[in-house]
Amino acid sequence: MILIGLGANLNGIYGAPEQCLKACSDLLAGAGIYIVKSSNIWKSAPVPVSDQPWYCNAVCAVETVLSPPQLLCALATIENDTGRERHEANAARVLDLDILSYNDEIINEAHLTVPHPALHERAFVLYPMQEIAPHWVHPRLDKSVDEMIVNMPKGQEIQCIENSQLLSTYMDKQGAS
Repeated sequence: MILIGLGANLNGIYGAPEQCLKACSDLLAGAGIYIVKSSNIWKSAPVPVSDQPWYCNAVCAVETVLSPPQLLCALATIENDTGRERHEANAARVLDLDILSYNDEIINEAHLTVPHPALHERAFVLYPMQEIAPHWVHPRLDKSVDEMIVNMPKGQEIQCIENSQLLSTYMDKQGAS
């Protein structure tokens, strides 16, 4: 299973952060990355704590023929095309796309670490992931999503926006065929 984390907390060319995440279905499909399942959008306080606006976050299961490095490149291109600027770590952003997992592979390369090295510490990843992949087990930590939620650092503010799943272009097209 390939899982992608999406986040945004600045307005951009698609409008407010929630609208940017919803636009991602078509943006990803244009790069050969098809959403097959999506969590709701969750609003979360910035991590680490700062005076930035709250984030909108989601997790999607996707299908693609892209290799992990190719997928990383495609995600960075989409981020850049939506206006993401990279000035400092943990800065506010129009769009952030992260590879959370890639078919249970463990990858440690200079610019790519999979599973994402901080996913087990982040409420904004684990709660959306729990919606779409509750039985996923971290291949390095050998812990389920529920176990990681119990053990994550406390005090992370997060709330679900009910009925806010991202549209699934791939599944919509499959159903229309």
